[in-house]
Amino acid sequence: MIKEFKTFIGVARNGTFTGAGAQLGLTQSAVSAQIKRLEEYLGVTLFERSARAAVLNANGREMLPQAEELVAMAERMVTTAGAGHVSGSLRIGAIASVQQDLLVRALGEFRAVYPDVRVRVVPGVSLSLLGQVDAGEVDMAMLIRPPFALPPELGWQPLMREPVMLAVPESLPAAPWRELLATQPFIRYDRASFGGRAVDIFLKKHRIAVREAVELDEIEAIAGMVRHGLGVALLPHLRQLDTTGLRLLALGEDAFHREIGLIGRLPFEAGGVREKMAECLASAAAEPAAGPL
Repeated sequence: MIKEFKTFIGVARNGTFTGAGAQLGLTQSAVSAQIKRLEEYLGVTLFERSARAAVLNANGREMLPQAEELVAMAERMVTTAGAGHVSGSLRIGAIASVQQDLLVRALGEFRAVYPDVRVRVVPGVSLSLLGQVDAGEVDMAMLIRPPFALPPELGWQPLMREPVMLAVPESLPAAPWRELLATQPFIRYDRASFGGRAVDIFLKKHRIAVREAVELDEIEAIAGMVRHGLGVALLPHLRQLDTTGLRLLALGEDAFHREIGLIGRLPFEAGGVREKMAECLASAAAEPAAGPL
C-alpha cells in the first residue's frame, strides 16, 4: 500500500485529486481509485470531498503524519538495501495469447536478473487491462493496440505485429478466400475485443456478408472449432498457434495485422524493474518463433 499512501500525501498537500495526479503522473480516476483502496484498507474516510477540493477530515489529519513516517521509512529501506539486491513485486496485465509464449520467454530473462522480484500476471481482455493500467492497478499491460487515442499519461511500446489470416479446415477444398468467407459458416473473433473490432471493420470495408455461426474471444478455441469443421475464421497467426488440421490463407493485397504492445506510464524509471521487463518483452518479441509450446 506504499503507493496509495504516497498518493494520499499528494492529495493532502495539493488539496485536489486532479492536482495531485498531475504531480504524481496519474489520472484523476487513478488517484480516486487509489484513495478508495486506501480508505477501504484503513476502514475510514480520509477526506471531505467537494466538486473542487479534497480537504482532510479528522481521520485524515490524524493519519497524515503516520503516512509520511511510513513512506519515509520505506524509502530508507530501499536505500539501505542497495542496488545489488532488488525485491518487491511487479504486476503485469496480459491478454491470453501472450501469456502462452511471449510472456514465458520474457520472464525467463527477467528472473535471471531479478530472482527476488515477485511477478503477478493479471489476465484480462485488452479494454479492461487498459483501464487497470490507467487506474494504477497494474504496472503495465500487454494488449492489442486500442483503436482510439490513449490518455496522455500513458505510452505505447509496440512489440509485434501478427498477420490476420483466414483459417479453414485442412479437408476443405481449395477456393479463393472471399468465396470461402461468403459460403462457409463463420467463427467470429468477439466484436467486443480490439482484435474482433478490426475483423468486423475488415468485413464491412470489403462488404463481405458472412454466415454467423459462433462468436468468442479465445483464439486457440476458434482455431479448434475450425479444425473440427465448424466453419472458417479470420484470426491472427500467433507464434505458438497449433496449425495441425488447418490451412491458413493469406489475404493478399487486403491483408491487415493485429498489433501487440506494452502500455504503461512510459518511459519507465531508468534501471528499474519495469524498464527491465519492457526490455525483456521486446527481446522476446524479436526472437524467431520456436513452434507451438
